[in-house]
Amino acid sequence: MPARLLLRPVHADDLARVAAFAQTPEELYYLAPRARFPLDAAQLADSIAQRSDSNVICRGDEVLGFANIYKREGTACYVGNVVVAPQARRQGVARFLMEGMAQLAAARHAAREVRVSCFNGNTAGLLLYARLGYTPFALEERSDWQGRPIVLLHLRRPCA
Repeated sequence: MPARLLLRPVHADDLARVAAFAQTPEELYYLAPRARFPLDAAQLADSIAQRSDSNVICRGDEVLGFANIYKREGTACYVGNVVVAPQARRQGVARFLMEGMAQLAAARHAAREVRVSCFNGNTAGLLLYARLGYTPFALEERSDWQGRPIVLLHLRRPCA
């Protein structure tokens, strides 16, 4: 990446930009299964209000990615709402985002493990998580945005 990436807390004026990252109903389902397409800043703000540690990845003033922690269980933190701007995909932004969230979970919440969930149709996400050392530990059957069966895989890895 030509310029330095920075993980920082999300600001209210970031929300419309982040909401625009999900460009199809399928992408939005992978990001936030309960949201309505198209995602808007109000829906994103509602989701953020129910979670903690909502952060963005920036390069200069450009917001390139977003994630937060939606659950803490014992020494594990669950990272969710993971999304990268379409123009920044396959450039290391998601790796930086997930590494930053794992470091944040360890430092702020004394987490020893970080967990993430990914739908079976999200091939890019599954490949990313595998490259980052996440391994599956559970799965659950769900229905996608069109009511078709889909599998949600739960993955984990140590924070360190």
